[in-house]
Amino acid sequence: MKVLIAMSGGIDSSMSAKFLLESGYELIGCYMKLHNNDDYHKENIAKVSKISDFLGIQTQILDLRDKFKEQIYDLFVDSYKNGLTPNPCVHCNRVIKFGALWQYAKSLGCEKIATGHYARIENGLLKAGIDESKDQSYFLANLDPNMISHIIFPLGDKFKQNIKAQAIKIPQFQALAKQKESSEICFVPTNYMEILNRHFNTNQKGIVRNTQGEIVGEHNGYMNFTIGKRRGFTYNGAHEPHFVTAINPAKNEITVGLKDELKTYNFQTTNFNDFVGLDDFEAFVKVRYRSNALPCFVKKQNDGGVSVELFEPAFGVASGQLAVFYDENKRVLGSGFIK
Repeated sequence: MKVLIAMSGGIDSSMSAKFLLESGYELIGCYMKLHNNDDYHKENIAKVSKISDFLGIQTQILDLRDKFKEQIYDLFVDSYKNGLTPNPCVHCNRVIKFGALWQYAKSLGCEKIATGHYARIENGLLKAGIDESKDQSYFLANLDPNMISHIIFPLGDKFKQNIKAQAIKIPQFQALAKQKESSEICFVPTNYMEILNRHFNTNQKGIVRNTQGEIVGEHNGYMNFTIGKRRGFTYNGAHEPHFVTAINPAKNEITVGLKDELKTYNFQTTNFNDFVGLDDFEAFVKVRYRSNALPCFVKKQNDGGVSVELFEPAFGVASGQLAVFYDENKRVLGSGFIK
């Protein structure tokens, strides 16, 4: 079977390619150019070329920069402008890595596509990777459900520490095993404000209100804040930590409250991405990547979204983030963007 594997120049995709070859697959590697950092691409393409030569596979370079800017980067910038907290990786996985790349794979005669994500596929459903500390099923939960049958995740049943331990024994892989882990958001150097400052004047003083609507302080621009942030604003006379509970981009205002005021017992999503076709169901939901999965009841709405009732509270639920619903076996039942 011919398989296209996405290769980034990192240890995960490189070891995935090695495992696939050892399993007997006919392999084509592909490096995707997604943004305009030429030095970044030059360095990673050199790594991919070195590994590809060692493994004896052909590697393609696919330039997706225009599509990425239009559908991922611009959405990221506009989301912060509108007071949302975006998750560009979940959009990129659907549109780019398992969208445009899959179309390219088919043009080369490939039957499947593979990546170095830590996730599994079980009975036609996406499932969390066995290594909970590296599980990336959250970022993949926005994929077109029809794509699942065309994907291979060689690392889903493996632990990252074991991958590194194997790689360090192979001279051609040693440098990759020792390099620093890459950032989830590939086009963000260190902080998302570096990106926003290229497009907006983010340093504009605004009002801070408490949850009763009273003016209690000021801040230096609403784009500097996401739901749950506790620093960067003043709260006159406060004796306890306060956290951002709401953002008003039109007025350049933020609302802050005590930690208990971040509690949420219900929320709604748009664009429910349905993997199983259930109408109403109980599940476990993650409201952001590093959050705990909380028990909940999910009910479909006529607008294509769902309403969610939590059996225990979530803190800092942010509009624009992805809510991912799992069953008791950590299989993804669906996902939706929080309103």
